[in-house]
Amino acid sequence: MTDMIAALDPAEPVAVPQAAPEIAPPASEPNHSHALTTRIWHWVNLVSLITLFMSGLMIFNAHPRLYWGEYGNRDEPAWLEIGQQGSRGYLSIGSTQINTTGVLGVYRDGEGQMRSRAFPGWATIPGDYSLADGRHWHFFFAWFFAFGLLFFMAFSLFNGHIRGMIAMRAAEWHPRALWRTIVDHARFDFHTAPGEAYNPLQKLSYIAVIFVMLPLMIVTGLAMSPGTDAALHFPSMMFGGRQTARSIHFIIAWSLIGFMLLHVALVIVHKPLTLLRGMTIGHRR
Repeated sequence: MTDMIAALDPAEPVAVPQAAPEIAPPASEPNHSHALTTRIWHWVNLVSLITLFMSGLMIFNAHPRLYWGEYGNRDEPAWLEIGQQGSRGYLSIGSTQINTTGVLGVYRDGEGQMRSRAFPGWATIPGDYSLADGRHWHFFFAWFFAFGLLFFMAFSLFNGHIRGMIAMRAAEWHPRALWRTIVDHARFDFHTAPGEAYNPLQKLSYIAVIFVMLPLMIVTGLAMSPGTDAALHFPSMMFGGRQTARSIHFIIAWSLIGFMLLHVALVIVHKPLTLLRGMTIGHRR
């Protein structure tokens, strides 16, 4: 009888087979998937920015000098100038002059002919000098650029993109946290905190670009426009003159191109296929 009880109620518990636990991704692995509106804006903005930049260089070629204040002409001192002296091209910034023959000011075109132009034809839209066509390209894509940014900001507020991926947490503003992130980036270590899509340095970069630099491009563009200045003088007054607005417009344009090149370089060195999938089909894997 005792043996029967022991058989029915053994002292050793019976091991119940369990399913193997799923392997979860590391807690610090960011989610690189993006909403459809973010992906559309990203690529539309990329095309618009490149077209605006290249057509803007064509417009700049018509008067390759930059000034501060309200007025500017060849009798006024320029803080930046790209020009030609004989067969020599040069870039002047303040009192410093740099020889840029073959790149800026004077270059050789595809047919081997020497051309005198601030920026060469391969860098401008259109490739041949045409101020009118450059303006047409510039103003056409400016609509995509401006309204694309407006719609992106509106949708990002509703779908949580800004709040969930870009907004800085209180601890991330601490100088020690920012410096640690800079050191990590210098070591090509792009890790993020658990649950975060970007680290503090990446967030600050996106905040500066989306909420400062891109809007400034639009406002300074309006301030430069003779039509806008005639109807509404406030934008140019805000910057201290149309020429100051033009200089700021030029500086930010090159800063955005620099950011874009750095952005592409970092994508290439850090999970390019993963990041590209996240910004195209919207899935990390």
